[in-house]
Amino acid sequence: MPRANRLLPLLAIAVMLGGAAPSPKAVARPNVVVILADDVALMDFGVYGGEARTPNIDALAGRGALFTQYRASPLCSPSRAMLLTGMDAHLTGVATIPEVLPKEQRGKPGYAMALEPGVLTLADRLRAQGYRTVMAGKWHMGEAPGEMPQAHGFDRSFALAASGADNWADRSYMPYYKDAPWFENGVEASLPKDFYSSRFIVDKLIAYLGETDQTKPFFAYVPFQAIHIPVQAPQQFIDRYKGRYDKGWEVLRAERHGRAQALGLIPRGAPMADLPPGYRRWTSLSEQDRALYAARMEVNAAMLEAMDFHIGRLIRHLKASGAYDNTIFVISSDNGPEPSRGDDDPTLRAFHRLTGYDIGAGTMGGPGHWGFIGPEWAAAAATPGAWYKFYATEGGIRVPLIMAGPGIAPRRIATPAMVTDIAPTLLDWLKVDPGTARGKPMTGRSLLPVLGGEVASAYAADEPRAVEVSGNAALYLGDYKITRSVPPVGDGQWRLYNLARDPGETTDLSAREPAIRQQLLTAYGAYAKRMGVLEMPPGYDSRAQISQNVGARLLTNYPWLYLVLGGVLLAFLAIVWMVVRGLRRLLRRRTATQ
Repeated sequence: MPRANRLLPLLAIAVMLGGAAPSPKAVARPNVVVILADDVALMDFGVYGGEARTPNIDALAGRGALFTQYRASPLCSPSRAMLLTGMDAHLTGVATIPEVLPKEQRGKPGYAMALEPGVLTLADRLRAQGYRTVMAGKWHMGEAPGEMPQAHGFDRSFALAASGADNWADRSYMPYYKDAPWFENGVEASLPKDFYSSRFIVDKLIAYLGETDQTKPFFAYVPFQAIHIPVQAPQQFIDRYKGRYDKGWEVLRAERHGRAQALGLIPRGAPMADLPPGYRRWTSLSEQDRALYAARMEVNAAMLEAMDFHIGRLIRHLKASGAYDNTIFVISSDNGPEPSRGDDDPTLRAFHRLTGYDIGAGTMGGPGHWGFIGPEWAAAAATPGAWYKFYATEGGIRVPLIMAGPGIAPRRIATPAMVTDIAPTLLDWLKVDPGTARGKPMTGRSLLPVLGGEVASAYAADEPRAVEVSGNAALYLGDYKITRSVPPVGDGQWRLYNLARDPGETTDLSAREPAIRQQLLTAYGAYAKRMGVLEMPPGYDSRAQISQNVGARLLTNYPWLYLVLGGVLLAFLAIVWMVVRGLRRLLRRRTATQ
């Protein structure tokens, strides 16, 4: 029960005793801190059973609510849009990410790749209520002046417009971006020489809290780059995980599957999740490659611990300023772990040579290193879910969620929650009616009655919940789920699972329970129509689309490549011309001798 409500019985008693009710001390409105990790799996935080040390996150979970059945979207930008607005991503304008957007969807309603007119963020709504609003970290919902945080309710912001960037320097991490587009309050900005992303994000946020009106409560949005590629971390954190992953990804899968059962994240005896196609066995790698991949996973854990360390700095600052006890904390991830490799794509290899990035052991985790964990480690980290980021399988969208703050008792919540529910929950917590603002209505619902123990679930058993990004889709209804995964890993077919018995999505029930499958497909069709979901063009393959979009941007970012390609083409044509000329001469000689 909120503190203000607990005072009411005391006041009533005083009135009944015949005396005038004492004037209670005004209770300040709670502050809000929303911390969003990038590509963190359900079990990555220590409190969820992960290997990385995350004592500060674990401590917040220990004094608040830990959700075990929370779902985001399978990609970062749609999750961020839904988290900040409480609306389905298709209604916000950020239905997917520009890197995978086909030309058939560009500019269509819901696919602007930036928040569309009438879409209000938490910052918009809370600033109108007298809050100061600050953010530092990854934005990735538009780069034009009218698309950045300062146009969407933030008083102060230091925002990365791209899907990611280097964690040690002011540089791009993929050829889709020419540089790292960082903006401060909408103006392009540079980074300090001693930059490390997690440290810098917290430094900047603390500075903004000091610069803004101290008489107002604050809303702080803290979207970290950790643990998005490139995976990089300070050496002192890396050293703590030496040898931890030497046994390989099959062992990690088994360990996490066992811990998931012990922690109650899945039922005892639940089958282990299916492996994605193309999965390599640990023993199939050379000894040198096994050492390299184990080291990459060490950096991954270290990057997560480094993020937690700097979250601890923010918490200590709030305690020192007296704000901690009256601050609501939300901690989550945008989607499951990142499966992309840095060693199997010709365009990426060319980009690494062009920019001087190293993927070997020599610079592991440090400046100039382009770190990744790859699909096998990603699938292992996503356990007990199947697959990983990009796909609406459980490994792609079932992620951690922690809420702590005044009036919330420590507890685990095992009933459904969606990323669209966070914004309406916070507004309800702060007693802000979203209907009073002139914006598009939210589609999520408040989890506050669940947090307070008033109801068991915010969703009825017969109420569907759905998510879709670039053809990858899922719909939940009771214990059942249908899901579709598009190429290159998926085949575009709908499958039906009973998650109560099979949380790893190992047994397709489509043939056994066709009526339930059709019921869920009908519900998905209604959702897609209501939200304006566009079908993918025939033959759509997300990896091929990324390559196509990256190739186009590569030439835009590096126009001198036209000269190189033109030179190569001219050289090729010259060779062809010489070959043809030689063949003609030879033919004439033969004709002359006949």
